[in-house]
Amino acid sequence: MADATQAPTRLVVVDDDVLVRSGLSLIFEAERDLTVVGQAGTGREALDVVAETDPDVVIMDVRMPDMDGVEATGRLVGDRDAKTDGADGAHGAGGADGRPRVLVLTTFEDQDYLYRALRAGASGFLLKRAKPEELVHGVRVVASGTSLVLPDLTRRLIADHQPAAAARGAAALPQLTAREVDVLRLVAAGLSNAEIAERLFLSAETVKTHLSRVLVKVGARDRTQAVIAAYESGFVSPAE
Repeated sequence: MADATQAPTRLVVVDDDVLVRSGLSLIFEAERDLTVVGQAGTGREALDVVAETDPDVVIMDVRMPDMDGVEATGRLVGDRDAKTDGADGAHGAGGADGRPRVLVLTTFEDQDYLYRALRAGASGFLLKRAKPEELVHGVRVVASGTSLVLPDLTRRLIADHQPAAAARGAAALPQLTAREVDVLRLVAAGLSNAEIAERLFLSAETVKTHLSRVLVKVGARDRTQAVIAAYESGFVSPAE
């Protein structure tokens, strides 16, 4: 349940279909801990609205005229600090550097757009056919500072885009320790820090430290980027 003492999470909804924007806004506005501070119909318009409203989370469509959601995501997220952002989800709404987090909302037919949006820095994605409660939950997860990685869909997505690689396994990623390898595999499986700690018999703080080091070593912005790096390198197979 949302904490009534905290300020509502500020949202901008971006979609080129005005009915979709309005419907999403109604869903989010019905929640006490969420407030929609702006809407946009194109990526370029989204940049202006975000600059004016300073939201915590942007719900981003990917296939739009003028500027698509992939380019808009890259411009909004920029080059974030990979050292701590996304390691434990403890930064609260918005990114550690004050930039909004981006939650991509799309159809799975837009796989190429979606894959590029994740690489551009989106914190996760949901399908447009998701139920209202799933949309709300997804926004809260991303707003909390945690990447929304859906293991089954992510594996399927990356399997379709994974480049052929001669080098497989741990050697494909730079100098990860055995424990960092364990943590990255479980992150790729979609486990939270608390679940990883329980599985590996570690404290949550130790898991956070290991994950922070993994992010630095693989050059990832957050958990989502680390998962992509793990799959693309062949370190983790979609078949797993």
